[in-house]
Amino acid sequence: MEKIKVDSKSLFDFDFGELNKFRSKSDLVPETDDCYVFDENTTRAILMGFEHNLKVFINGYHGSGKSSHVEQVAARLNWPCIRINLDGHITRTELIGRDTITLSEGKQVTLFQEGIIPLALKQPIALIIDEYDAGRPDVMFVIQQLLETNGKLTLLEQNSVIKPHKHFRIFATANTIGLGDPTGLYHGTNPINQAQLDRWNIITNLDFMPPDKELEVLTLKLSDIPKDTLKSMVTLAQLIRQGFINGDITILMSTRNILNWAQNYSILKDIKLSFDYSFLNKCDILEKHIYEEFFNKCF
Repeated sequence: MEKIKVDSKSLFDFDFGELNKFRSKSDLVPETDDCYVFDENTTRAILMGFEHNLKVFINGYHGSGKSSHVEQVAARLNWPCIRINLDGHITRTELIGRDTITLSEGKQVTLFQEGIIPLALKQPIALIIDEYDAGRPDVMFVIQQLLETNGKLTLLEQNSVIKPHKHFRIFATANTIGLGDPTGLYHGTNPINQAQLDRWNIITNLDFMPPDKELEVLTLKLSDIPKDTLKSMVTLAQLIRQGFINGDITILMSTRNILNWAQNYSILKDIKLSFDYSFLNKCDILEKHIYEEFFNKCF
């Protein structure tokens, strides 16, 4: 795939020098979201990954835009992208491959069917591993091979070694930093082997956007809703997050929650019912009165 040079200022709101961009766009390139608002520090880390072939690990609260940040950078660089989710049930054979029995010229033969990692490794693809802290130990040690300096993958099943394509990139996202989940928000996550964590070249944290940025996103995506209403939604989210920090409540309102709320409100035209549908109904019944007090302060 042919690459061209572009000025970073033409793609993002800050200077990162010249960037490499693929001239053509394949089916694996994510769709560009023209309303997307980038976090500069996170975007710089991701661009370092693309430009200098560095492994980038992004952690942060749910709904803060970790995976979408990588996808939207890839979209602007025309870089093909594949996302896999380590949901705790993905096995080593699903990632690496397995022997399959098929018919060839009327005879049964055994063929090795490659998994997603060997397929991605051979191509100019950005592999995004979501829920990295939920992976099983046997799966994590497969991924560890990709984090070595040369990133070669040894296929014992095939007695072969796969060398990564020069434009293969790897990113990971997680809700925790690999030390377990002290908040209790993320059941199913595991501590990450620190020797493996050390192999990531860049570790960056993505927090929720500042209120003015969240309001900017909502205004761009939902122009049919009055700005004062959107501003009150963002204010409520800030109150909930502060309550979580203070230890008064146990559920956070993410940027994704606000977007869902705003989208439901645009359909229902009922601010309280759409809040209940989008957020309140998933909260602890013993804490609902606190969320409703916050709501009444804003609406």
